[in-house]
Amino acid sequence: MARDRNQSGDYTGPLRRLMTAVLAVILAAIFILWRIDSPRVERFRAQVTDRLVPNLDWAMAPVTGAINLARDFQSYQRLSGQNAELRSELRRMQTWKEAALQLEQENARLLDLNNVRLDPRLTYVTGVVLADSGSPFRQSVLLNVGARDGLVEGWATMDGIGLVGRISGVGENTARVILLTDASSRIPAVIQPSGQRAIVAGDNSAAPPIDFLENPDLVRPGDRVISSGDGGIFPAGLLIGQIAADPGGRLRVRLAADFERLEFLRVLRHHGTETVPNSPQIIAGSGIPAPTDAAPEGPPPPATE
Repeated sequence: MARDRNQSGDYTGPLRRLMTAVLAVILAAIFILWRIDSPRVERFRAQVTDRLVPNLDWAMAPVTGAINLARDFQSYQRLSGQNAELRSELRRMQTWKEAALQLEQENARLLDLNNVRLDPRLTYVTGVVLADSGSPFRQSVLLNVGARDGLVEGWATMDGIGLVGRISGVGENTARVILLTDASSRIPAVIQPSGQRAIVAGDNSAAPPIDFLENPDLVRPGDRVISSGDGGIFPAGLLIGQIAADPGGRLRVRLAADFERLEFLRVLRHHGTETVPNSPQIIAGSGIPAPTDAAPEGPPPPATE
C-alpha cells in the first residue's frame, strides 16, 4: 500500500507540471495570435469570435444578471431615499397648508368685522375668543380684552355679521360675554318691516324664541330682526337674525352670527342714550318762569255775606 501511494505521487507531480506548461504555451500562443497585426490573422480572430462568443451567452448570463441586480439595487436605494425626502417635504407642506388655512380663516373673520356697517359715533374694541364655558346650561365665551381696554358690563358684542351677546363680567385683562342663546339673555328687538317690538329670549338653543310680540299676525318667516335700543343698553339697529317658525308653530330667530366659529368679537362702546329732562327744567332753562301750584300773593278777596 505504501508503494502504491509513492507511485501515484511520482506520477502526479510530473503530470501537473506538464499541464501547467501546456496551458502556459496555449495562453502564450493565444496572446501572440491576438497581438499579430495581419489581415489573415484578423479574419481568423473574427471567425473564432463569431463561433465562440454567441455560444458563451449562457456562461455570461449569471454575470450579466448579477450586474443588473446590483444596478437595480442601487436604483432602488436612490428611489427609497428620494421617496423619504418627498414624504418629509410633503409633511412640511401639509404643516404650511394648515397654517395658511388658519391664517386665511382669521383673515376672513377680520374682513367680516371690517365690513360691518355701524353708526359712525360708535367705537369698538376687537378681541380674540379664548375659550367657551362648555356647559349646556350656560352659553358664554371669554375674550382677551378687559378693564385695561375700557370695557364696561352690558356692552354689545358682534362678529362679522350680527349681534352675539353682551359683556357680563369684566376682569383686568379678560371679559366674559353672555351669548344671545343663554337662558338669562333678553334683548329688546324690532321686527322689520312690520315694526313689531318683541323680546328675543335665550333658551340655550341655537334659535331663541320671540316673546311679548304685540301682533304675531303681522310677522312672517324671513322678516329681519334688529335691536330696538329700548332701555338704553344696546344701540339700535344691530342685526340679530331672521324670523323662523319651529315645527310647533312658535316664532324663533335664526341668528345671523355664526356661533359655531367665534374667533374674533367686536365690543361696541355704547354709553347709553341721553335722557330728556322733565318740562319744568326745560322751561326754567329757557328763561321762562315755570308754573307753580302756589296761589299768587295779594290782598285777600272781599268777604261776602
